[in-house]
Amino acid sequence: MSQILLGVSASASIHKSCDLASKLSQAGHEVRAVLTENAAKLVAPQLFEALTGQPATTSEWGSGREGGMDHITLARWAELLVVAPATASTLARLASGAADDLLSTVALVLAPSTPRLLAPAMNPTMYAHPAVQRNLARCLEDGWQLVEPATGRLACEEEGPGRLPEVPELVARISELLG
Repeated sequence: MSQILLGVSASASIHKSCDLASKLSQAGHEVRAVLTENAAKLVAPQLFEALTGQPATTSEWGSGREGGMDHITLARWAELLVVAPATASTLARLASGAADDLLSTVALVLAPSTPRLLAPAMNPTMYAHPAVQRNLARCLEDGWQLVEPATGRLACEEEGPGRLPEVPELVARISELLG
């Protein structure tokens, strides 16, 4: 099976990322999670470790480091990078080439031939904002693949596009990319 790096941004849909990590692991994939600092305020990396049996991290600094250059080690390890949920903030970092956290740094070091998948999740007004759409378009130009957000009622009690797709849809798209 494949080695999947799961990037996790801070979103109310983070519970689906936990389920996604679990389902991918149950299917025989090795899954490592890289959480943004804000994502780790919602769900501890240890939960991802429990669900996958693999290390999960938020930073190259402090305890829990695997080596001197974790961003390079993770990028070389990954056969696929999936960012689910991808928030507006994460999309902006990825689109601009900023390397100010472990997730965005890994994305920059990743070999261009490694498939990369974005699954945006955010408020519908935010998702429709021109800056977010520009950033998303830039990511697509840079070779990222996209799972369109689902439409429906969101945690913010608004309706529209912005929901993280259901886990079976994400698993199916990941399977397509892994071919």
